[in-house]
Amino acid sequence: MAKNTVLVVDDERDILELIRYNLEKEDFHVRTVGTGEDALRLAREIEPDLIILDIMLSGINGTEVCKRLKAAGETRNIPVLMLTAKSASSDVVNGLELGADDYVTKPFIPSVLLARVRAVLRRAERSERESAAPARIRVHDILIDVSRHEVSAGDTPVPLSATEFAILEFLARNPGWVFSRNRIIDAVRGEDYPVTERSVDVQILGLRKKLGDHGKHIETVRGVGYRLAGET
Repeated sequence: MAKNTVLVVDDERDILELIRYNLEKEDFHVRTVGTGEDALRLAREIEPDLIILDIMLSGINGTEVCKRLKAAGETRNIPVLMLTAKSASSDVVNGLELGADDYVTKPFIPSVLLARVRAVLRRAERSERESAAPARIRVHDILIDVSRHEVSAGDTPVPLSATEFAILEFLARNPGWVFSRNRIIDAVRGEDYPVTERSVDVQILGLRKKLGDHGKHIETVRGVGYRLAGET
């Protein structure tokens, strides 16, 4: 498997080296630059899998860099993780509104930064898969229209919450496969709703009830998790 390439942008050499060391230790390929101008140039040149971007840069600041990245066709889909001072909440808001994917405040714990990096990359990979995936899924006469965010069982519309819809879509894209509660959480994480192991059980219960007779196809695999039974 190819290494993920991360472009790190910060004008503090100590910070660059700290991030480089911790990322390379986890088998990431790392490129570093100290200015916004170099960040824009190198992002276009190498198209990294992720950019870690400090907001407080001399010259073109990080907010402007993020704005230009998201406005350019060749770089708009590159995930951006912002580094910002703990007190700079307005920078965080501006960056997120411009399209940044997440942020970490300075000073940061390397393990926390690594966790955020992996989470952003997982979301980006999932988004890429979903954009190429079919917009309509049918399993056991359950029809999921992803673009319309609608579900029907037989000929009956089934109103679902955002969480229920996300879980059902995930299971339906992988019929017959068993997924742990944690894997289901990972699949729907990153949206505007919280998901915990206990809430997965609650959502599955709600799904079965709303799907009526079709709910029996969502099976519990004792000691493992859940699956949507494949059609035979």
